[in-house]
Amino acid sequence: MPNRHSVLLTAAIFALAGWNCARAGARGPCDDSLTQHIPARPANAPGGKAFAVELRGLSDDERELYIRRELLSGNVPNFLRRFVPIRLQPQVLNGAPLDVVICTAPDYLAIGSDEDFLLMPMRLSTALSTASEFGLTLPTPRMVDAIYAQAPVHFAPQPLPAGSEMRSTEYSMRHNSLVAEQRAGLGVSLGTLVAGDKKDIVLTNRLRSHLDRVAIYGWHLLNGKPIQRLSTVHGWRYADYSHGARLVSTQIFVDGRQRSIFSAMQDSRLAHALSDEGVLSDVIGLIQTLDARAQAAIAAIR
Repeated sequence: MPNRHSVLLTAAIFALAGWNCARAGARGPCDDSLTQHIPARPANAPGGKAFAVELRGLSDDERELYIRRELLSGNVPNFLRRFVPIRLQPQVLNGAPLDVVICTAPDYLAIGSDEDFLLMPMRLSTALSTASEFGLTLPTPRMVDAIYAQAPVHFAPQPLPAGSEMRSTEYSMRHNSLVAEQRAGLGVSLGTLVAGDKKDIVLTNRLRSHLDRVAIYGWHLLNGKPIQRLSTVHGWRYADYSHGARLVSTQIFVDGRQRSIFSAMQDSRLAHALSDEGVLSDVIGLIQTLDARAQAAIAAIR
């Protein structure tokens, strides 16, 4: 587990470099309008612990249906609705630097309240369809690296023993408790940008030729190196305790001007700021294809 000195030193380094605009309270252009399509949390919504009990004994398909239902109902902690800015590596156009800022959730998508939430692993199709309903999307590996670099708090990854239980609700709850213990031990307030607690479900061009897979990346060690290189090894139905869905706004800011992230991903002048792969081909079409799969899976069990 990282000590408080290493966390504060990391934050100071990025602040001095002018990169750490992601501290709690330093939200810049990332106002609450970006998350306005996430419904208000119902007064009778279950907390994370109660929801985990509901998931026990369900099939994988049923589990995803329950997860999607809760998220779309607005059963999302309030702190995840306050996005923070991440400044990506400036690109040069005609000799002039471009300032590119994305807005991201401070932690991974969770079900429950601020007082009782469960960081929720889910399928890529569930994450994307939910994000789309909220008017949001998922990051690329380059965005994941930038989020880690600019996060003032880095959690140490805490892998659990590999095995058949990795996809179980019990493992998700166990890992959630480990993350909560790190958060409490470091005195990290909700809403502070954190990284290192999960691998990311990501967008990549690889998915276009691997529509039957999930793309995952990250889970950075405290030295900044990711445990998980970009991978599409697992099938699209796969999700385990280590996976997280970090929501990103579909609106970015280029030199202070708002622009669609999907448009920028297909703009050769901007794409390299957003992705190591450069231009991402027809991201909206890819999302629609994967969303159709999620809808088909839901229809099959209703």
